[in-house]
Amino acid sequence: MLVTTDGIVLHFIKYGGSSVIATIFTREYGRQSFIINAARSKNSKNKAGILQPLFLVNIVAYEKQSRDIQRVKEIVSSRTYQNLPFNVVKFTQAVFIAEILYKTINEQESYPEIYDFIQNSLLYFDLMEKGVSNFHLWFLFRLTEYLGFLPSIPFAGEGWFDLQKGTVVASEPAHMLFMNRQATNVFMNLSVLKIHELSGFRIPHEMRSYLLEQIIKYYQLHFENLREIKSFKVLKELFS
Repeated sequence: MLVTTDGIVLHFIKYGGSSVIATIFTREYGRQSFIINAARSKNSKNKAGILQPLFLVNIVAYEKQSRDIQRVKEIVSSRTYQNLPFNVVKFTQAVFIAEILYKTINEQESYPEIYDFIQNSLLYFDLMEKGVSNFHLWFLFRLTEYLGFLPSIPFAGEGWFDLQKGTVVASEPAHMLFMNRQATNVFMNLSVLKIHELSGFRIPHEMRSYLLEQIIKYYQLHFENLREIKSFKVLKELFS
């Protein structure tokens, strides 16, 4: 049976002489793996070019429920980014976010709310001129709501964000998995930001690096396969 769906590219690997197997988060069917024949051949009409991290595509595929990997009949770009592929800061963030999504979204079923959140965030990010360097922090925080472990952040007060409890506590925890008070304050401010307010959200690069490390630790408490994030080091070096 032929099916059509929009998708967000998360990852792909080479397969055979000129084909690839792509992992794509689709709006109608959740996370799916697709084999794309001759994607790297001279006559592929640049199929490999649209399989970059977080590119938005439209797919026509032969669906067979007994298969773990579906076969693509046609794949084309659905929305073309204006800046993301050509801006090293934005593209590096996209690679990082794609790896996070690849390792956290596993459901093979429709989840249009998270799909629309990701797509709309990326389209806005593509056109952003200010606040770009903090987009990944904002995105990771917002993503927790869809993944089921949104931090409990009070509207006022000070304290330490306890990663194990997922909330701000009044006393410094006895264990090591917590944010310091300064970072907790920044984290609380980040938690109430709308995406268009990122242009006015400015923090030193040392704080950005520390906050990212802590957010990743928070994710790692919920996903065992996040122990190694290959793109994290590149992202960290970019902002240092």
